Amino acid sequence: MYKQKTLKDSFSLSGKGLHTGLQLTVTFKPAPADYGYKIQRIDMEGKPTIDAIADNVHDTQRGTVLSKGNLKVSTVEHAMAALYSAGIDNCHIEVDGPEFPILDGSAIYYVENINRVGVVELDAPKDFYVVTQKIEVHDEKTGSSVILLPDDKFSVTVLVSYDSEVLYNQYASLDDMADFPEDIARSRTFVFVRELEPLLNMGLIKGGDLDNAIVIYEKQLTQEKYDQITEVMKVPRMDATKLGYIMHKPLIWQNEPARHKLLDIIGDLALIGKPIKGRIIATRPGHTINNQFARIVRKAIKVNPMQAPAYNPSIPPIMDIDQIREILPHRYPMLLLDKVIGLTDLYAEGVKNVTINEEFFHGHFPDSPIMPGVLQVEAMAQLGGMLVRQFSDEPDKQNAVFIKIDNTKFRQQVRPGDTLLMRVVRTSPVRHGIVSLKGYCFVGENVVAEAEFMVQIINKQ
Repeated sequence: MYKQKTLKDSFSLSGKGLHTGLQLTVTFKPAPADYGYKIQRIDMEGKPTIDAIADNVHDTQRGTVLSKGNLKVSTVEHAMAALYSAGIDNCHIEVDGPEFPILDGSAIYYVENINRVGVVELDAPKDFYVVTQKIEVHDEKTGSSVILLPDDKFSVTVLVSYDSEVLYNQYASLDDMADFPEDIARSRTFVFVRELEPLLNMGLIKGGDLDNAIVIYEKQLTQEKYDQITEVMKVPRMDATKLGYIMHKPLIWQNEPARHKLLDIIGDLALIGKPIKGRIIATRPGHTINNQFARIVRKAIKVNPMQAPAYNPSIPPIMDIDQIREILPHRYPMLLLDKVIGLTDLYAEGVKNVTINEEFFHGHFPDSPIMPGVLQVEAMAQLGGMLVRQFSDEPDKQNAVFIKIDNTKFRQQVRPGDTLLMRVVRTSPVRHGIVSLKGYCFVGENVVAEAEFMVQIINKQ
């Protein structure tokens, strides 16, 4: 089981903004469980805050721009990628201007500072979005596509293609997020010289230079036009006949542009709001299609915010029925837990196979057998007992019993032949032998019942 994480301490970074050219400082601070990523403009009246989520992205022309009302923050993707790659779920971010500093055009300074201050676990479960079926978005005009496939971990593969003699086809892949600091974080943003003039005319990249980006000169200009661009960029005059990479620091890897596109995808998908278990394959990605894709995933999460536990009957359970009987005092016909398939100090997952031979089906109802909702709650409570007993000083001499039930909902009938999957999450610390739990029952991917309940550890009579 993974727990949510946040920073152990705060850190700040300063530098100029890529688009505004302003001198900016951004500060990253620890945040409590379920806080997510929030960005606060401390230079604005009232110091407003915006949630760093895909729904708040309103411009993707040359970076990811979050906005709400008059509040606007751009160039957030490199920092988001660094937070996501470190497994940080909750962070409060303060910035004193309309964008994050560009630094060297990569995420390495964020990564280094996260490693310096450290990361701590919080007393709350990490809520993954587990991909169960293919999700795809495709742009016919640009040929861009992003595909998300089921997998047991997060990984990314990127393919880029440009009509350029210098930068043509490139490929980059990240199979393990632990490799992000060494393999991806140092990759820098890139721009073609032919793009500079229109960007400058639009009032963008005022802080761009040959130290904070890969600059690609791949289509020859007249010397006069080239001189005009170098003058605006405030760099020495260069020979217009020499094509290639013209930034000060040479490429770190031959496929550094593709690696940076991979970095951008991670940063943009961090705005989904949940870490992903799935494999991403992106072709010719960019911030626009990345955000379109992130919004699609967020819609899927809203439709089904709580996902069923992953259950493979061929994998041995953590506890089988014999082990459960050694722990729970319940017996026929009130033992309603067949397997425990997940168990930590934060949550428990279990299975109840519902058959027509259940005692309660004789009277509920003979002609239309339906599992009583109260027994679904009882099944969750028994699973909760397996969770809570871990906090007992003398588990063999104590039982976990209901003392309160709240907010119970039944959404779908449970019938013979259904496999009831259950997840019970601890929602409070154990105090004086009492703990609050939240339970869910699933059939397939659908939530059929849910309840909040309080359990107390008491001595056996």
